[in-house]
Amino acid sequence: YWVHTNMLTVNGQKMSKSLGNSFLPHELFSGSNHILSKGHSPMTVRFFMLQAHYRSTLDFGNEAMEASEKGFKRLMNALGLLDGLKASATTETDIAALTGRCYAAMNDDFNSPVLIAELFEASRIINSVHDGKLNIDADNLQLLKDLMQHFVLDVMGLQSEIVANDDLPKVMEMIVNL
Repeated sequence: YWVHTNMLTVNGQKMSKSLGNSFLPHELFSGSNHILSKGHSPMTVRFFMLQAHYRSTLDFGNEAMEASEKGFKRLMNALGLLDGLKASATTETDIAALTGRCYAAMNDDFNSPVLIAELFEASRIINSVHDGKLNIDADNLQLLKDLMQHFVLDVMGLQSEIVANDDLPKVMEMIVNL
């Protein structure tokens, strides 16, 4: 994801080393910079960048990063619920139309902010089906799974940050021994 340096701002002010409001990528992840209140995961940063059109100014700030973190988690939580959803005999949603709007956003000069808005609509549908407030038939459920797989994982390259680590007990044992 390429960003021209004249299009980066921090809290509304052009990012500049001379102004003291610049940071390096590793500082964005670790939070080891006076501008940032905390570090953010690489997936949160990717999601943050995708929320702005690639030709527009990208404004880094603590509030914007926090909002992106919440939005990313909301999207990933919905994605995690998909496999557990049960199909109904009837449907109250049109996933084909939603999929069409996602493709239209991508065909509109890779309009990722519009795509993300549509994916939040898909997340709302997933949560409603999960909560029993909305019915979805098997065909639309499969379309919804395909939509989320294609646009969230394949197109935007987002993935869950939850990683199983079988080595953790060994690491803890080593720390205790030390």
